[in-house]
Amino acid sequence: MTEYRTETDSIGPVEVATTDMWGAQTERSKQNFQISSRKFPAAFIKAHVELKRACALANKEFGVLDGPVADAIVQAADEVVGGQWLDMFPLDIFQTGSGTQTNMNVNEVLSNRAIQIMGGEVGSKKPVHPNDHVNKGQSSNDTIPTSMHVSALTEIHSKLLPALDTMIASLKRKELEFSSIIKIGRTHLQDAVPLTLGQEFSGYVFQLQAAREHIVSTSKQLHQLAIGGTAVGTGLNAHPQLSERVCQILSERLNIAFRSDGNKFALIGAKDAIVSVSGALRTLALSVMKIANDIRWLASGPRCGLGELELPANEPGSSIMPGKINPTQNEMLVQVGAQVIGNDAAVASGGQWSYLELNLMKPMMISNVLESITILSNGMVSFSEKALDGLKANEGRIATLVEQSLMLATALTPYVGYDTAATIAKTAFKEGKTIREILEASDYIPKDKIDEALDLSSMI
Repeated sequence: MTEYRTETDSIGPVEVATTDMWGAQTERSKQNFQISSRKFPAAFIKAHVELKRACALANKEFGVLDGPVADAIVQAADEVVGGQWLDMFPLDIFQTGSGTQTNMNVNEVLSNRAIQIMGGEVGSKKPVHPNDHVNKGQSSNDTIPTSMHVSALTEIHSKLLPALDTMIASLKRKELEFSSIIKIGRTHLQDAVPLTLGQEFSGYVFQLQAAREHIVSTSKQLHQLAIGGTAVGTGLNAHPQLSERVCQILSERLNIAFRSDGNKFALIGAKDAIVSVSGALRTLALSVMKIANDIRWLASGPRCGLGELELPANEPGSSIMPGKINPTQNEMLVQVGAQVIGNDAAVASGGQWSYLELNLMKPMMISNVLESITILSNGMVSFSEKALDGLKANEGRIATLVEQSLMLATALTPYVGYDTAATIAKTAFKEGKTIREILEASDYIPKDKIDEALDLSSMI
């Protein structure tokens, strides 16, 4: 049978299982907000714990927090960052819009673990109090926004940008590999003038490079942290140097240059930086959707589609059609993109809920941003390794389609004019012939000019 201990908060006593490291406020929230299966991501929890660690160190330096208490909090924080106790953060993201419950969840877990380290009784709040010590000089209103910025930046640098660079590198290799393969272009899903397959892939490379620059640019706003502003931005109850020192500690610890010079009222009262970053993630999602879908189209077939590309055969594609292979990695990445677009819509809506001195949608917003970063990162790496790296060009099929294209007539306009070139194209279509065959059977242009007019290399 489960054994319980009694913890208390400002409302009264609460029974908490003895195996749980959280306290009364977490237990109440756990019972009051059983809304979804979505919990705060581990990346956010670790960022919040890093913040508590930095605050403990700073407050110890300022002489406002007892040394042994601060040391115990730091040790407890190091354990969580190292992967211990992560099952002690059970709260649903759909809770109070300020994230107060999760801030207190972290305070209580670090407090109880620090109490254990110091030989005290878990739940006693002695000698380490969750509010007076772990949360000293802080408020949910400045710590949650701070951890939103820290976790988003950390995940962008450690996951998203490396994954993006992986996909860019894969596309660059294909751009070079396909540089001499001339194919037919398509606009409106109709035949257009030629280009090389390498040129087509160069467009994909540029898209992702531009998306990367956009993400790096917007994420610069995340370097400014709200910590030190406490409840509304004035810094009430915080040491006047807390913000600057915490930013220094976090910068050294995480190798990211955090800044204390942002306007605390704006950083607490609004979430513009998070909205901007989410928008940049949406742009990346749209880019990878186009790339994945283009390659899906070009690999359609293998006999009754475009068939210009050949995707790796990763797994059987049908439970009823033997031998069928589907573009599963492409479809995965398109679904990832759709989810990121949906996440961004929710984040944008959340940004609208910035009223007076506080935004009221923070848990949902950071959950969606971190999910977008995670699934984009994982999706791009998977697509690069399981689709792009093994992608091949069907050069025979490409050459056949180029030769059959009616849009080669575009190259005839300098010789015969637009109207006559259109007549040649229509005649070729009607008679089921190529542009070359029509020219060879007519006197539209001199026979010795046909090769020159239809020289594919001059069209690209």
